[in-house]
Amino acid sequence: MTMTSQDALRGLEDERSSVRLRAAMAVGTEPEDRFVGPLVERCAVEGEFYVRDMLTWALTRHPVALTLPALVRELRSERTQARSQALHTLSKIGDGRAWPAITRALLCDGDEDVARSAWRAAVVLVPEGEEAGLAETLATQLGRGGQETQLSLSRALAGLGEGVVPVLRAASAGAGPAARAHALATERLLRDPDTGFAFAIEEAKRVVALGGAGGEGG
Repeated sequence: MTMTSQDALRGLEDERSSVRLRAAMAVGTEPEDRFVGPLVERCAVEGEFYVRDMLTWALTRHPVALTLPALVRELRSERTQARSQALHTLSKIGDGRAWPAITRALLCDGDEDVARSAWRAAVVLVPEGEEAGLAETLATQLGRGGQETQLSLSRALAGLGEGVVPVLRAASAGAGPAARAHALATERLLRDPDTGFAFAIEEAKRVVALGGAGGEGG
């Protein structure tokens, strides 16, 4: 049975995740301007990943003129999920007008989920000519967190292309051991995307432990 607009709005707050999922799908299938606010609000608190993903999809179906300002406001929220999910949605919308809102504070956010979402969004939204500055900011996060977080950062840096190599070489020569190993592993992934990250990072750690000087020449 098709949901009415009012049913869908109520469904977004239902305690059953299956109902919330169906409501988000309905709202995205037949978008209305008045849905944007409730969708953004739900993104900040939704506990189920697959429902959050549907909420993001529903937001991409609405006019950017409405979604963009609402999502940018969320980037200043004290709730980490609000910031993270807004960044994720902005990356899916892909409108470059959001770029000024991707601040250094978000790229270096203390919450790893927020930071990782910011890295992904930044690579999608960065204007032509500003990749080097973004790479330098991202490089300050080398060595941060566990393997999943480090892989996210490596993918973001690799997404900026060959222009990041000088930044990685500088980090692999002058940063702390964890950051040096991460920089070496990232450069290897850039050269050979099929290399497994776990292998690349362990090999890089061995190089650093043995006093390796850093990036390869070329």
